[in-house]
Amino acid sequence: MSPLISAGDLIELTDRGEVTVLDVRYRMGGPPGAEEHAVGHVPGAAYVDLGRDLAGPPGERGRHPLPDPEAFGEAMRAAGVRRDRTVVVYDDWSGHAAGRAWWLLRHHGHPAVHVLDGGWPAWKAAGGAVATGAVTVEPGDFEPQPGAMPVVDADTLQRADVVVDARAPERFRGEVEPVDPVAGHVPGAVNVPTSTNLAADGRFRSPDQLRALYAAAGVPVDAAAAGDAEVAVYCGSGVTATHDLIALELIGVRAALYPGSWSEWVADGSRPVERS
Repeated sequence: MSPLISAGDLIELTDRGEVTVLDVRYRMGGPPGAEEHAVGHVPGAAYVDLGRDLAGPPGERGRHPLPDPEAFGEAMRAAGVRRDRTVVVYDDWSGHAAGRAWWLLRHHGHPAVHVLDGGWPAWKAAGGAVATGAVTVEPGDFEPQPGAMPVVDADTLQRADVVVDARAPERFRGEVEPVDPVAGHVPGAVNVPTSTNLAADGRFRSPDQLRALYAAAGVPVDAAAAGDAEVAVYCGSGVTATHDLIALELIGVRAALYPGSWSEWVADGSRPVERS
């Protein structure tokens, strides 16, 4: 099952009433997603707050640690999520926040979750209806069963055959660090910035293009797809790394997420840091 869905296919599902849509708009330093949702959203889409619903409190596990499963399940039920009903998530941040929701739902056992390829801009460009104001949804019945997606932690990250850093190149090289207290990257990691996953229209590149992109960065895509190589991905706080996980999923590679990511890694001064 593809992690993505086109705007046209989502329009058909919404017309038939066969989908639960979640609006997870969020941008670091940008306008509050709830306000954007009130101004305009996919009809019937419940708003899901990334910081409140898709992450636990910041601390030693990083800036956006994984939420408590029961708290996550409660948030998803309040948003109308049912286990027997397809879920589509979207944002206006190139799929970064939506990717986090996709990964969490998959990790907690939901069998049918998609990210709207191209997000909110693609929905509007396709002529999708726009609703405004508050949304009231029927509570869902989703019960989280975590463990369906691979995860690594700070102790097991470097045991992976390849570690992918999804941050911008200048952060990877350690030239700048606008968020965390230490600049650089995990030793031995390769850099595939999330921006390179997308074509000029804001949608994900084709599988052939993505395969070439990751192979060029040093990811053994064929071996990983065959289950003969482990790939782990991290970013700043475990959110945008899910964008690379989607790209890898599109080429048949089930990679592991390091949820704590760089924000957790550098919280312990004994962990090694590389700059280049």
